[in-house]
Amino acid sequence: MSVLSIHNVSKHYREKSALLNVDLEIPKGSIYGLLGPNGAGKTSLIRIINQITAPDTGYIELESQKLHPNHIKQIGYLPEERGLYRKMKVGEQALYLAQLKGMDKHDAHSKLKEWFTKFDMVPWWNKKVEELSKGMQQKVQFIVTIIHNPTLLIFDEPFTGFDPINTNLIKDELLKLSEEGKTIILSTHRMESVEELCSHIALINNAEKIIDGSVNDIRKSFKGRSYEIDYKGNSIAFANALWTGAKLESNEQVNEHMRAVVELPEGGSTNNLLSQLLPHIEILNFKEKIPSMNEIFISLVEDDLEKEEESE
Repeated sequence: MSVLSIHNVSKHYREKSALLNVDLEIPKGSIYGLLGPNGAGKTSLIRIINQITAPDTGYIELESQKLHPNHIKQIGYLPEERGLYRKMKVGEQALYLAQLKGMDKHDAHSKLKEWFTKFDMVPWWNKKVEELSKGMQQKVQFIVTIIHNPTLLIFDEPFTGFDPINTNLIKDELLKLSEEGKTIILSTHRMESVEELCSHIALINNAEKIIDGSVNDIRKSFKGRSYEIDYKGNSIAFANALWTGAKLESNEQVNEHMRAVVELPEGGSTNNLLSQLLPHIEILNFKEKIPSMNEIFISLVEDDLEKEEESE
């Protein structure tokens, strides 16, 4: 079931196309990675979902209803451009922002205290925002984004400004929110975060959707015929044992053993590969090499760039 459905959305600014006929389905309870290089169209799409701007064509549905102004209360949005009133007290500002999202003052105060306790921020309640570190301000904004219990959460580069400890804290909270049934759109350049957190992704480049789907399915669809082999033995003997057509992509020392990556030719079998190698080396581990999201991202963006240059 999709919480958010994006139908044929396009957006243009003068001569520039920000989005071209983008269709997406964001499954309920997913952490959905919205990926793409700078200027690809991600922020334009996020602004349309938040009704900051409107599409030129197409439409968006939230829980099977066309977006309307009241839906704003069902969305939590943490933009990449952060902003708190620096002279205001932290607790006072958080309470004000929670009430803007429709929360009762008493409920907002109670919930905020819970989150401030959870994030070890209670001593900062009566401090001014300008007294907080960048990371601490980020935590305040994270809390304010989720405090009103929205159906859909949108985070644009949420880990900016965080040290590794607080990054892991926020990652854990995102996973818990997903387990509770919240749907999360995560716009980030950090591919390691995509690997750790996202169940689904969409890649947008040059205003168009290039690919979308589950992370596992996409990674499997991009696998080639490469295999990673950990072994003990002589690296030259390993290379000589390969039959004609098998390509040795790498062969290097890893800790106390060797690791090679071999690409099989079309029609080549893993059984034949192993039978060729076993008389010469001791195999410790043998597995299919599935590309990372970072490798897929780079490959698709570079392919898109080549196609664009060819068409000029």
